[in-house]
Amino acid sequence: MAVRRRRTEERAAVPAAFGVGAPSPRRGCEEDEPACGPGPGAAPAAPSVGSPGFVFPRMTARVPSDALGRRVLCGTEYATVHYVGSVPPTAGTWLGVEWDDPQRGKHDGTYEGTQYFKCRHPRGGSFIRPNKANFGVDFLTAIKDRYGLNDQGVQHGTENTLVFGKKTVEFVGMDSVAEQQSQLNRLVDVSVRECAVSHAGQKEEISRTCPNIRHINLSKNLISSWETVTAIASQIQNLETLNLSENKMKFPSTSTSVSSVISKLRILALNQTQITWTEVLLCAPGWPALEELYLTSNNITVLERPDNVLQTLKLLDLSDNQLLDGNQLHLIAHLPRLEQLILRNTGISSIHFPDAGFGCKTKMFPSLKRLAINDNKISQWSSINELDKLSSLQSLQCHNNPFMDTEKNPETLRQLIIAKISQLEVLNKSEILPAERKGAELDYRKIFGNDWLAAGGNWNPEKNKPSEEFLAAHPRYPSLCLKYGAPEEGELKGRQPLTLKNQLLTLTIKCPEKPEQKPVEKKLPESMTIQRVKGLLYRLLKIPGSELKLSYESSKLSQPLHR
Repeated sequence: MAVRRRRTEERAAVPAAFGVGAPSPRRGCEEDEPACGPGPGAAPAAPSVGSPGFVFPRMTARVPSDALGRRVLCGTEYATVHYVGSVPPTAGTWLGVEWDDPQRGKHDGTYEGTQYFKCRHPRGGSFIRPNKANFGVDFLTAIKDRYGLNDQGVQHGTENTLVFGKKTVEFVGMDSVAEQQSQLNRLVDVSVRECAVSHAGQKEEISRTCPNIRHINLSKNLISSWETVTAIASQIQNLETLNLSENKMKFPSTSTSVSSVISKLRILALNQTQITWTEVLLCAPGWPALEELYLTSNNITVLERPDNVLQTLKLLDLSDNQLLDGNQLHLIAHLPRLEQLILRNTGISSIHFPDAGFGCKTKMFPSLKRLAINDNKISQWSSINELDKLSSLQSLQCHNNPFMDTEKNPETLRQLIIAKISQLEVLNKSEILPAERKGAELDYRKIFGNDWLAAGGNWNPEKNKPSEEFLAAHPRYPSLCLKYGAPEEGELKGRQPLTLKNQLLTLTIKCPEKPEQKPVEKKLPESMTIQRVKGLLYRLLKIPGSELKLSYESSKLSQPLHR
């Protein structure tokens, strides 16, 4: 109810802003939007320009000279200014904004047949008065506000908490300017997320006040351009970690200058910033020591080869960018130190390394140890075969891909992947123990043994010439035969797919103490426990489980096993 009342009161003030006695504004040219006005109890609207008693609003004079293109906050809603000026026949200055949430808008920037600005979404734009737009604060003001270090925010008896490196310190009522400066000087980890930071502030003020900062979270602020970022970062000599996610900013269209180098930056997050890969490469000379780069949800579709940049990169996250195809990966395949590549939900349907043949290693991604390809469109096992060509791959995440639907048994699916990728140590965050690998490889060798024979495989090395088609489907098979020997004919006899029916053991149950009782043949699952076997025998032989003594005999055993 409070929201509805607020909108009613705010809209009631609109006619005066269009001139005394003027009708209400037409759709799309609004004075206020929900949650953006002063709320109940606000002062009455000012008279229009030229009317008696008119005083030019002080807030209007605060429209920055560079307002066009700036990010603004209106209540809790974020927007970008695309127009500053008049909107006839109304009086005064308007800001034409495009909302981050298009549901907040009314039109595409057109009013009364005139297009004042353009929007990506046909209903993502609005006109608002300048006094409704928050253009933000400087970086240092945000820090003081967030950590209670501004003069206005410090009150006697008010407890605050600061994090200095790994230490948490509580303090009470810092009235002394010297003490305040001391606290700022000791800041190492700073988070000003959602603090409306829009600019750096006075030159060199950050370096004088907070010289020891190493890690900054600047996500979801009002940063409009990369120049603002460099203006802040250039004053922090030891900056190592910088999170700029959820800032829709403008990036350079040409190579960045030497003055924008952040020499010690190791970790950079640019998620949801609308950056393109081309812009990444243009900014990259400013990150000579970068090791981790996060670029999720940026609508990156095509990649380019990094030449003399990103050479120190160890982790790259491109998740939630719909890449044109899997071949885009070839363009970043020669980053020499890249150890971890995260490609969740990137739309790739295949992976291929054309420089290496069956059973050979690719020169691409020479240092890649960890790969995540979850939530993609990979439907063929051939892409999994290709991953064995990566010389350093140790960990793979591949959940939610169509190829996984080809095998209903999750254990069998896991075994197949393990057998196909020789050096894998972790699969879907679960460690692969040596015994599990051996079992997976032996089973793989048996499962596809008959296919191997049918394709030209032979126990005689001179006659062993499996077809190219077989090798394409099972490139590791020859190496498994070298490792364990070719499967024996007896192992392959009647070999069936790994369905539940074909995983049953046939047991002949005999009771030596009752020779008159005929042997009973039963098919039991391999996973059946001894306790359940005893329960079954009780029902068959009417002998209590506590009195049963079991022995297992097999032609493969030199002596019976007793239990």
